[in-house]
Amino acid sequence: MTTGPEFSCPPARSELSASSDFFVSAGTKSPIWRNGGPFAEGQVVIESCIDCHAWGVTRTLQWLCYGCKSWRENHRRTGQCPSCGQEAALHTVTGSCRLCHKQRSWYAKHTGRRPNTIAFTEANRGGQQLFVANTFYVHHGRGQLEYRKKTMPVDMSVLRPVAWQQLTLFDSPRDFKAGLERGFLPPPRPDVAAAFNIHVNEHANRYGWTVSKTERVKRGIRILLGLQDTPGARIRRSDVALLSRIKHSAQVVAHVLETAGMLDNDREPAVVRWFHATIAELPQQMRTELTVWFDVMRNGSTSPPRQRPRQDTTISTKLRWAMPALRAWASEHESLCAIGRDNVHAAIAGKNALARSTMLSGLRSIFTILKGRKMVFVNPTTRIKVDEPGGSIPPPVDLARLKELLNSDDPVKAALSALLAFHAVRIWQLRSMKLTDYHDGRLYLGDQVILLAPPVRQRLDAYLRHRQATWPTSTNPHMFIHLRNWSHHGQVWPAWIAIQLGMSPQVIRRDRILDEAHATSGDIKQLVELFGLSIDGAAPYVNAVSHAAAEEA
Repeated sequence: MTTGPEFSCPPARSELSASSDFFVSAGTKSPIWRNGGPFAEGQVVIESCIDCHAWGVTRTLQWLCYGCKSWRENHRRTGQCPSCGQEAALHTVTGSCRLCHKQRSWYAKHTGRRPNTIAFTEANRGGQQLFVANTFYVHHGRGQLEYRKKTMPVDMSVLRPVAWQQLTLFDSPRDFKAGLERGFLPPPRPDVAAAFNIHVNEHANRYGWTVSKTERVKRGIRILLGLQDTPGARIRRSDVALLSRIKHSAQVVAHVLETAGMLDNDREPAVVRWFHATIAELPQQMRTELTVWFDVMRNGSTSPPRQRPRQDTTISTKLRWAMPALRAWASEHESLCAIGRDNVHAAIAGKNALARSTMLSGLRSIFTILKGRKMVFVNPTTRIKVDEPGGSIPPPVDLARLKELLNSDDPVKAALSALLAFHAVRIWQLRSMKLTDYHDGRLYLGDQVILLAPPVRQRLDAYLRHRQATWPTSTNPHMFIHLRNWSHHGQVWPAWIAIQLGMSPQVIRRDRILDEAHATSGDIKQLVELFGLSIDGAAPYVNAVSHAAAEEA
């Protein structure tokens, strides 16, 4: 059916309501329709859509077909269509109504052309084709089309960073909140986006993600792909971090990108930023020498004298211990080459045993590396000895709080506190502990084998039942997990352990070791065997017992 200049328009709705020809029954009704009330027998008015004039709509959607209802939701602006002249919701870009868009698609199909190459005036020149409402999917009188594969298999080889880079004049800030309001740009390479979708699905199946989390990660990756200056390049970790501003998990997205080999970790580690900020006040030559020490400490050295990389916490601790002396020397010397034994003795003079020991340890680390790299003539800390600090007595643990943790209904709190209070397990061991490390009533932590006490086994078994019930699909191999890391293989943070306990876990551990030292009268051998300590690590507890005994005497 066509309408044009030679065709009359459909009758008005008031005329349709007055004519009984437009009343059709709803089909065969059950006997209950004969009764009164809300199920009373009635008739349904069928009319044409007020926007596209498609026949077969009811007042269910306010005399709109499903297509025009969705059209109005997506295109809020109304006005006069420049093609057909009717008042309707207009497309945001083209400014035409939905009927003109359908007419252009119909005209393009019958002329063998692409719709975007046809003007609306050309498509509407001979009139407009009307349809039956809500049946645009029907083809040749069949309600269901035969299956025809329209897509090609996704090429996963595109998940490979390109070898070129598009340079930019300046780095513009990324405002993700504005993107939520105005919309994000689509990915410039749909093949890469499709490959990422397959990769995320496989990743989600491997880690047991929910559908909502999977779709959220896909959306985060699509946003990042649309913001790339170089399509197909690795995605910068600094850009991934911006997803947290729109409540997307940047850590999870970064982990997915890393497994695909498409993550560019361009963020500067915190210890690097802290190091440069700490030595900024020192002279230029001294900063250069400390930078060499920092590089060897952090990355190690394969050339003699060889050295393994150290932990970031070790590096920051050594520098903090040495900084008071370095600041004092910076006022008189430009380089560490001018520092001698007298300067070191003067720096540690007048301090207590602990301050002398720690400062000398930090300075010895710096000068040993610089001497090995031939950046100083002598190591001024050689053959300088200080008395070992006396055993500091750890602060007493809050026994009431500890008993509350051990008897807590929360399996996590009970298990963590039991491992600390009974066996003084180290914090890093709690973080890295695997599920396979616990079997046969024992805990296997590297070379250390701990025979667990019965109360600890009970609480650990209760936690494992809680873990299985809460995250049954988790593939994280670590013993302790939580809401944020159950879906990947990351460890818990030390701060998470402290938050669960509500107190410092180190206090509980040190109090347990000190209690054993008092019970064994400072038997250092037993402390080493029971808690896996080194001789130097057990010495402070033995010294603390000795000092306590001397004070009592």
